[in-house]
Amino acid sequence: MKHAIPLGLRLATLCVAATVSLHAQAKELTFEQVFSEKGEPSALHYQAAFISKGAEHQLEVWRDGARRVKRRTDDAIETYAFRKPGDPEFHMSILDMRKRIHTRIDRTNLYRIGNFTDWFDLAHGLKHPLGEYRVAKSQAPDGAPKAIEACQWYDLTQDKRTTHICWSAQSRLPLVIQAQDGEVVWRVTTLDRKPIPAKTFEIHDEGYIRNDANQDIERD
Repeated sequence: MKHAIPLGLRLATLCVAATVSLHAQAKELTFEQVFSEKGEPSALHYQAAFISKGAEHQLEVWRDGARRVKRRTDDAIETYAFRKPGDPEFHMSILDMRKRIHTRIDRTNLYRIGNFTDWFDLAHGLKHPLGEYRVAKSQAPDGAPKAIEACQWYDLTQDKRTTHICWSAQSRLPLVIQAQDGEVVWRVTTLDRKPIPAKTFEIHDEGYIRNDANQDIERD
């Protein structure tokens, strides 16, 4: 003889199952899913202020789709990166404008010396976390500044530290990043999606010392 399961117990079981399902969905969010470059604008130019080692720096970036990136930091360092769309390999030129040194290096050789900079890092202002992490949709944390355009807040948690990131799906860029202690460590201050003149990506290194790091690394 079958015994009927009380309605209350059945509802409670369904609620528990739904909660477990929601938690499972939250855990399934990956860095690549949330912070995706798919659908990025064909051109993007922005300026940002960021904190590194307790000091504020200024960054200006020109992003030509998935082909070319130019970054200027504090009017002291210019970085150019070029690749074929979809190719993980890229070629990089770094100009130290104070020491007047132009260094060339490719992605493969960056990895050989333990620098795991990737195209996404250069073009989108976020570095993929190493090791275990968790990404979850969230709300703006206390004290967060207003972003320059609409964006969705996410919490990126790793090693018991949570970073709050407001990601623009339109620009494929973090507009605000706030550390766990409330310090704003990244904020985009200007932004436009106008076509970028080709001359922006011309490298002017007249009078610079030219250093081919690829040759040095490959000889070792």
